[in-house]
Amino acid sequence: MTPALHWQKSTFSDGGDGNTCVELAATGPQIHIRESDTPTTELLTSPATLASLLRTLKARGR
Repeated sequence: MTPALHWQKSTFSDGGDGNTCVELAATGPQIHIRESDTPTTELLTSPATLASLLRTLKARGR
C-alpha cells in the first residue's frame, strides 16, 4: 500500500479554499508537484532540480 502524500500549498497561493495554487509533497528522494485544479496530474522531480528551477526563475524576476 502506498502511503498518502502530505500536500502543502505554495505560499504564493491566494490563501482561500479555491483551486488556484501549486502544491508540493515529498517522498524520500522525490518531490511531487501538482496544480490544485488538476490534482490527478503530478510531476516528479528531485530537490536539486527543483531548487535549480526556482533559482533560475528568481534570477529572471518571475
